[in-house]
This record gives sequence, C-alpha cells and structure tokens, in this order.
Amino acid sequence: MVLACSGLTYADENRKQKSLSNDFVIVIHGGGGVRKRDQMTAELEAAHRAALKASLQAGYDILAAGGDGISAVEAAVIVLEDSPLFNAGKGSSFNRDGVHQLDAAIMDGRTSDAGAVGVVQNVKNPITLARKIMEDTPHVMMAGEGARDYARSAGLEMVAPHYFWTERKWDSLQRRLQQGTKYGRKPRQASLSGRPADVGQWGTVGAVALDRHGNLAAATSTGGREGKLPGRIGDSPIIGAGTYAHNGTLAASSTGLGEYVIRTVSTKLMSDLMAFKAYSADDAVRESMQRVIDLGGGVGVIAVDKEGKVVMRYSGRGMYRGFVRQDGKFVTKIYKD
Repeated sequence: MVLACSGLTYADENRKQKSLSNDFVIVIHGGGGVRKRDQMTAELEAAHRAALKASLQAGYDILAAGGDGISAVEAAVIVLEDSPLFNAGKGSSFNRDGVHQLDAAIMDGRTSDAGAVGVVQNVKNPITLARKIMEDTPHVMMAGEGARDYARSAGLEMVAPHYFWTERKWDSLQRRLQQGTKYGRKPRQASLSGRPADVGQWGTVGAVALDRHGNLAAATSTGGREGKLPGRIGDSPIIGAGTYAHNGTLAASSTGLGEYVIRTVSTKLMSDLMAFKAYSADDAVRESMQRVIDLGGGVGVIAVDKEGKVVMRYSGRGMYRGFVRQDGKFVTKIYKD
C-alpha cells in the first residue's frame, strides 16, 4: 500500500500544470577527466572557463526568455560539443582503431520522452540527433550507420571524419596503445574524496535544467572512453544510467567509467531514492555515486531537483562544471575550490 501511494504521487507530478515562474537554473559539466593542477596553465584554465560560460549563456538565454528546458540543455551541450577542449563532438576521444564513435542522450522530465544515439559517426552535434530521434521518430535509441543515415536524411549537419581530429587526443591514444593497455581490467579503487584510476578516460559533457514552467530536462554527450573497442557504448546514451529526468524528482547527467554507471543504473537510482525513500537530491546523488565507487569506478554527477536545488559532485581531482540561475550570476569551477 505504501509503495502504491508513493508511486501514484511520483507519477502525478508530471500531470501538474504550473504557472510561469521567474525562477530557473541550468547546470553543466565538461567531464571529470581534468588535468593535474600543475598541468593547467592560466591560459588553459581561462579557455575552459570561457567555454563553460558560453555553454551556460546559451542555455540561460533560452530559459530567461521563457523557453523550455529541452532547448536549453541542447543549446548548452552544443556549445561544448563544438569546443575541442572536451570529450564530445569536436574534441572526442578516439577508439582503439583511431575512429570517432559518438554517443548522446536527451530526456524531457515532463513527458519522460527520451532520445539517444550510440556509436554514430560524421554527425557534428550528436545531441541534436538525439533530440530529433526523441521528437520525430517512434524510437528512443538509434546507433551506428542507421543513426548516421537518419541524421543525413533529417538534414542535420554532417562533417568529414577529420573534423573531430585533435592532436592532443591523437597523441593520448598513441601513448595508450604503446603502453599496451588491456581492455576490461578493473581500475584501482576510487572514493568520493580521492582520485579514481583512469581519471583521464572519463570525459563527457552534460547539462540539466529547471525551466520557468517547472519542467526538468537532461542531456549528455560524449566521445566515449579513450581506446575503447569499436562498437562500445557507454553510459551517456543509456536512459537511467548516464542521463535521466523526471519532473517529480530530478534531472541528472553523469560522467565516469560508463560500464560501472550502467551496472548501477545510476541516475534512475537517484530518482527512485528521492521518490520512494524521500532522499534529498544531494543524498540521492551521493548514494548512487557510492555504488559506482564500490564497484571500482569513478564518477561525477550534476543534478537539479524540482525545487531548483543544484548538486555537483565528483570522485576525481576535479570536474569542469558550472551553473547560472535567473539572477544571471555565472559560476564556473574546475577543482574542489
């Protein structure tokens, strides 16, 4: 009986019609694979912060005008996909064969509609393809050549493979291959306060938003794990793993070692802890992250709940992140301070 009542309350949140509010917020991340402090020059830090602010600005402009959260998170992620600084879109990591295969997902917290794409090539902005799949097809996820063909037929911007090439990511792949890194090995133990192993591998970008209509939305995009086996799909495009939104609880986007995030169904767990155990968003994020860490993975999360409370947590040395509310005060951070 308790579960039935709780479930009804949880589902009914999406049926509530809210009047237009002045309050809104957008939160973004650029992944947890940050450089060591002694490798982060002033110029590099300024470039990362500028990209984060530009991403926030894109989402802020839409929300301030009364636009929907879906459009805001898509716009914010596009800015990060177009930057060579992050592991998504233009700056994506290579797979083992030196090829870019990109993943992305988007979810509407009001309707539970979602769209996702996996191992796609040649699509400049995978997050836009994910939204197109959500809105214009009966499907949730498409992958590979079929997804690419659909993107082309839908008129999305297509690019040649060399568009995604960056010297830094190429050199990083060569070092990894020369080291003979084995696939499937368990990383060293991580913790909420310490640095997880393979921190450089988990780069992703994401955005979550609460719009003026009271609706939540989430979006995530990535080039995936560096040196991954061809065809590997991570957590980012898996609804309930790397991306989730529900108006009754929260919107969340994660960055981390995707295999572990998938196995814990991380973002859906956060929502369920809030819906059925009355956790706060912060406590739900912490509990979900700890389950990833207990398996041996590293993880970072951004989230916003239905009241506009912001959560930004990570288990590594840092996470590119930021948020802005209706007051227009932009906050960007990289390390723990």
